[in-house]
Amino acid sequence: MLDLSYDTPKPRVIAGAKHDWELVIGMEVHAQVASNAKLFSGASTKFGAEPNSNVAFVDAAMPGMLPVINEYCVEQAVRTGLGLKAEINLKSAFDRKNYFYPDLPQGYQISQLYEPIVGEGEVLVEIGDGTARLVRIERIHMEQDAGKSIHDMDPNMSFVDLNRTGVCLMEIVSRPDIRGPEEAAAYLGKLRQILRYLGTCNGDMQSGAMRADVNVSICRVGQYEKYQETQDFSHLGTRCEIKNMNSMRFIQQAIEVEAKRQIAIVEAGGEVVQETRLFDPDKQETRSMRSKEEAHDYRYFPDPDLLPLEIEQAWVDEIAANLPELPDQKKARFIGDFGLSDYDASVLTADLDSAGYFEAVAQGRDGKMAANWVINELFGRLKKDDKGITESPVTPAQLGSIVDLIASDAISGKIAKEVFEITYTTGRDPAEIVETEGLKQVTDTGAIETAVDEIIAANPDQVAKAQQNPKLAGWFVGQVMKATGGKANPKAVNEIVSRKLAQQ
Repeated sequence: MLDLSYDTPKPRVIAGAKHDWELVIGMEVHAQVASNAKLFSGASTKFGAEPNSNVAFVDAAMPGMLPVINEYCVEQAVRTGLGLKAEINLKSAFDRKNYFYPDLPQGYQISQLYEPIVGEGEVLVEIGDGTARLVRIERIHMEQDAGKSIHDMDPNMSFVDLNRTGVCLMEIVSRPDIRGPEEAAAYLGKLRQILRYLGTCNGDMQSGAMRADVNVSICRVGQYEKYQETQDFSHLGTRCEIKNMNSMRFIQQAIEVEAKRQIAIVEAGGEVVQETRLFDPDKQETRSMRSKEEAHDYRYFPDPDLLPLEIEQAWVDEIAANLPELPDQKKARFIGDFGLSDYDASVLTADLDSAGYFEAVAQGRDGKMAANWVINELFGRLKKDDKGITESPVTPAQLGSIVDLIASDAISGKIAKEVFEITYTTGRDPAEIVETEGLKQVTDTGAIETAVDEIIAANPDQVAKAQQNPKLAGWFVGQVMKATGGKANPKAVNEIVSRKLAQQ
């Protein structure tokens, strides 16, 4: 395992009319647990089902219905905690969070305020410029999701879909360690990557499987360091929460907009009011949603229908022993085993499918060459066609065959691109293409020498120029490649041209 060490990025500074200000950001990420059944019922969690078709009696809060804990959801929460290097609490408990929403049939949400299942952890977030921020995780707790109110189907009434009601969410709460919009997006991206590797959440933000509440505040330069020394929040500004963000781009925009709003208020002599706000990407503004409730406003109390949740250390150890290789580990291994650059390893380990594809191509082959073909040729072509790696028409075996053909000098890199395109569009085997299409590289030095002699004899003026300026020898190389249909071995052509010109 390589020791991956990074410099800490500088905090984002925004210039106000009077002072420079720094950003302080914490995030509460709601990740839907990858489970076929809900947290307290056996109802399906399948996305896209007909409205109100995935609803059990307990989800609809029918009288006398009691919740029954889904053990697999608990396992997924533990697995997530272990993946984030967090403390697993062997005893946790569920609480009722009381508030009224039309799509919350019980009138309360079952959550974990006082005794969450996962304690403190951490996420190393690479920013992309050789720096990384270590973001501390405060806690992860399980809770029920609410349903969905629909207001655009009828001009006179709203509808309620309870399919999501009772779906298990993990709320992953960070410390205020994030210092800029780009860091916030990178943190969410890294968190999503880890959860996907673990198989605990699919990370699909469009379907609502992952969404974030972003807490934004500002402080004067130097105040954050005082907070770090004392953990006294009085050194930081009043935070406002931007609710239900499901886009990396909009998260960055919302943070910029909200920070500038707060700076304008403070510099005008006003005070920022702690509240929950919504971001309007069309108007590029945040607007007040509701005043920020405190824990006592929700009248939390232990859920009387659920006993405290007690798990055994042996069970936690068994889950830990079966964790998959996580992104940072896989990246370090790719750098060490295949000699990849930090950038290439990051691209290839961005998701499990890409990493698996590359590893199948690189097995027993030159890792750098395999990486170049996967990243530059395959990923580039897939992006052009708006396809993912799982939709690739070229199999790892076929791309590996192309790499083998180049390594054995059977074809040149230029011809390889032609072979790749044919394989991509037809699915034909690369070796068969080379054979039947007559694309095999000419390695017969006698044939190459003949072509070189003919071109030199036909271009005496160019020979004279090349003897004065050796860089012009490339013209002869190009002519030979053209005369042989690009099939001549470029290395052999360069050597023979240089030798022949020196003899003139």
